[in-house]
Amino acid sequence: MPSRQHYEDLWRALPEAIEPSDFELRKRFLLANVRGRVRELVGERVGSGPRVLDVGCGEARFTDELARAGAQVVGIDVAEEPLRRARARHPELDLRRVEVEGPWELEDSSFDVVWAGEVIEHVADTAAWLSEVRRVLRSGGSLLVSTPAHERLTLARLALSRRAFARHFDPLGDHLRFYSRATLSALLSEFRFEQIQVRSAGGRPGARSGGRAVLLARALRARF
Repeated sequence: MPSRQHYEDLWRALPEAIEPSDFELRKRFLLANVRGRVRELVGERVGSGPRVLDVGCGEARFTDELARAGAQVVGIDVAEEPLRRARARHPELDLRRVEVEGPWELEDSSFDVVWAGEVIEHVADTAAWLSEVRRVLRSGGSLLVSTPAHERLTLARLALSRRAFARHFDPLGDHLRFYSRATLSALLSEFRFEQIQVRSAGGRPGARSGGRAVLLARALRARF
């Protein structure tokens, strides 16, 4: 299990205000789904936006976009360094540090949407992590996920270069899990999510050195 210090060191090695990978692509996916929840909540809670949890919020680029879109948003991260940077730029946001292990200090069923952008591939204890997501997400709430895609074309391209393969699957790298549409769908189903939709976006399939593809997933927490 990576320690908190591991994540602090990773963030200190990164320049400040770096744009998240595939930012515009993932922002469009996120905001489209959150706005959909706004329409669903009309009449349930008049005058208030959906309650959204940004898991692994980093420097809070997506947290800020969610707040601008009218969501009641909380951002959490396991490292203090990105939160320090985010608070300096966005002091109005609700940003909290959580422990690498153990439950998050958040109430049960307290969010309509959980967003985890480029997080699940870093998680060592996936079962515990998804259990926490289910715990804080209300019945029928939405889980939105993005993670690098590992479909057949991606794997075939990597297999053509020993160096690229070794770099991508570096055992000392910070990516611990590698998902395809099928494996991510199966995982979410195992943890009693339903109406699961997973698609691949971005990248240039077949290109020798093209941009990466990313999985965009939406699922609903089963009501029972």
